[in-house]
Amino acid sequence: MNQIASASQLRMSLLRWALFVIPLTMLLGFLSGTMSGSTADNAWYQTLIKPDIQPPGWVFGVVWPTLYLLMGLAFAMVLHARGARFRNIAIGLFLFQFVLNLSWSPIFFGQHEVTAAFFIIIAMLVVAIATTFAFAQVRKAAACLMVPYLVWISFASILNFQIDQLNPDAESLYVPATSSQIDNGG
Repeated sequence: MNQIASASQLRMSLLRWALFVIPLTMLLGFLSGTMSGSTADNAWYQTLIKPDIQPPGWVFGVVWPTLYLLMGLAFAMVLHARGARFRNIAIGLFLFQFVLNLSWSPIFFGQHEVTAAFFIIIAMLVVAIATTFAFAQVRKAAACLMVPYLVWISFASILNFQIDQLNPDAESLYVPATSSQIDNGG
């Protein structure tokens, strides 16, 4: 016996990484979106002029959890690849693009900074591409799991750019409260 760990032990190690990383990735993505009000019901967002290619709101609610799941699994695969060349670079790049990802919703939906959000999503795309190439050096399957994310954020970049062009005053839009009546209980 010349193996340090059996095949089943290695699979269990990947499973442990996945059971930790996937829910954490999904939770952080959910919190970033929820805390910044990134829903189709956001009053400020509803006032914006949307491009013709804008998908219905429910699409975002399906796509993002799926992408976070795939990203989490890809990251778990890279974390599991102990001793792999470029592993540390891949981990660093993933974490950097993930921080950019988590910052986009608060900037766009929370701060209403559409132009700044566009620059963030472009940076996120560039770093996510670099992450995918680094993942390919560690685990090809992990890189493949990143491809849907790259496609989506490419599309989201176009949406962000078009929203910025259609709404040059987006940052200064005033959205009145839904009710100006104060109920004092009497």
